[in-house]
Amino acid sequence: METILAKPGREVDPAVTEFVGAYSEAVGEIVLELRGLVQEVAPDVIEQVDFPARLLAYGLRRTYKDTLCVIMPLKSGVNLGFPRGAELPDPTSLLSGTGRRARHVCVELVEQAHDPALRMLLEEQLSLILAG
Repeated sequence: METILAKPGREVDPAVTEFVGAYSEAVGEIVLELRGLVQEVAPDVIEQVDFPARLLAYGLRRTYKDTLCVIMPLKSGVNLGFPRGAELPDPTSLLSGTGRRARHVCVELVEQAHDPALRMLLEEQLSLILAG
C-alpha cells in the first residue's frame, strides 16, 4: 500500500498505514474509501487502530458507547460495523447480522462506499450517539 493521504489539517497515524498495508490492494482501497466517508460524516471522529481485533474504530470518545462504527477488513471485502445497528432505519436492507445490538454492511466493491444509503446509516448512528 502506498502512503495514505490525509485531508488538509488532518494527520494520518502511521499505524493506519501499517494496518491497511497488511491487506490486498483491493481491500485496502475499500478501507480507505470507507475511512474517508466516516471522516466526512464526522470530521472530529477519533480513529483507533486495533491490531489484535483487526479493525479500525471510530468514535466521538474512546468508549464503546460513543463508537460510531468499525471498519473490519476481510480477505475479499470489508465489513462496516455499527454497534447500535439494530436501532438504525435501514430502508434499503444494507444491514446484516442477528445480534441484539450490532449490525454490519459487507462492502465488496469500492463503489459501494459511495452508496447514499451507507452515508445515511452513518449519519443515523451519529445522531443516536449525540442523542445519548
